[in-house]
Amino acid sequence: MKKNQTISTLIEDCIGYFEQNCYTRHRIERYKSMWKNGICRYMSDRDIKSYDSSVGEKFIQGRISSVVTPGERDILRSISVLNDMLTTGRVSKRTVRPVSKKLSGPIGEAIKSLLAHLKELRRSQSTIYDHLLYLHRFYQHLENNRITLLKNIDQQHILSFISTQTNNNINVVSSLRVFFRHLYEEQLLKTDFSYVLTNYKWIKREKLPSFYSTEEVKQIESSVSRSSDVGKRNYAVLLLATRLGLRASDIATLSFANLDWENSLIRLQQCKTGKEIELPLLTEVGEAIINYLKFGRPRSSSSYVFLSARAPYRPMTGCAVSSAVRQIIDTSGILVGQRKQGPHSMRHSLASRLLENRVSLPIISESLGHKTTQTTMAYLRIDIKALRECALDVPIITDEFYNQKKGAFYG
Repeated sequence: MKKNQTISTLIEDCIGYFEQNCYTRHRIERYKSMWKNGICRYMSDRDIKSYDSSVGEKFIQGRISSVVTPGERDILRSISVLNDMLTTGRVSKRTVRPVSKKLSGPIGEAIKSLLAHLKELRRSQSTIYDHLLYLHRFYQHLENNRITLLKNIDQQHILSFISTQTNNNINVVSSLRVFFRHLYEEQLLKTDFSYVLTNYKWIKREKLPSFYSTEEVKQIESSVSRSSDVGKRNYAVLLLATRLGLRASDIATLSFANLDWENSLIRLQQCKTGKEIELPLLTEVGEAIINYLKFGRPRSSSSYVFLSARAPYRPMTGCAVSSAVRQIIDTSGILVGQRKQGPHSMRHSLASRLLENRVSLPIISESLGHKTTQTTMAYLRIDIKALRECALDVPIITDEFYNQKKGAFYG
């Protein structure tokens, strides 16, 4: 491949690769924005005509701190993508190489000691890096408070640090617990501060499944233009999600062997659970698939039903299915708000409609391919009408309750 290239041509090659490999529209736009406001502006300001890896290296210098933030990670990845395309003609899926972190003094050496110990225990590289990430933050917190010796660390330093780490509380606590247990076992500290974190509770906030009303689903379905090949394909994909509740992975791997036209059935083994399910091949779903096969599907010997829109024609990926459904919902005119927009939201919506129609839990569980009804019970939280029927009357409180002990409590 070329050693250097104009940045505009290189970016066009990257975008072409993204589209061919079913990257989401949002992700492509994100890369374009990063390149425009990052490397393109950098090269324009310095009148640099062509891009090579050394230009990318110079651009990165001074922009990345010792603790890589999510934004900085994006910058690193955007340059990594350009370098991959320049040297190999494709984009690798490797993770961004972590930036080395400064660790010095007794506390820094203690962290290094733990990381070396974890390596000896054959912990994964990603696990070790995660511990490094969180412990380096703790190291900086101590440094900012002028704590340079292990013996000067106290319980208050630990708790004050945790209070600043709202986004990764549970991971931070886990790393600190491992660190302080290691220090105690290695007799680097006389006090086992891991006990401070033993009873730390992470409160999991339950999230309601994202779902759409029957009217909204109808609007989403009717918004799809079926005049193009992609429109025909995406409409069939959407109906499999809205009418049958199939997951993106199961839609992507749907093959002709799964379609029993004679008995109007779809039989498949779910990718996620491995469970065999049998669903009715509804008339509208079948017609949408036939319309795509006859008038929209590229000529191919592939056994999979849904193919990419551009050559080389390959089976759609789960990501491509999710992207297609998300784009349909995006452009349907529905007020989405904070709701999710992928095929899984359509699956949730189907469960909601079945609950509204008083379909029993075991039947819903079977339709969605859940291993147990316990999984399906999560959807009970979105059936507001049924939940209202479960409400208990507030018991009548007699005067004796208020007058007990001569009204001492409520006087």
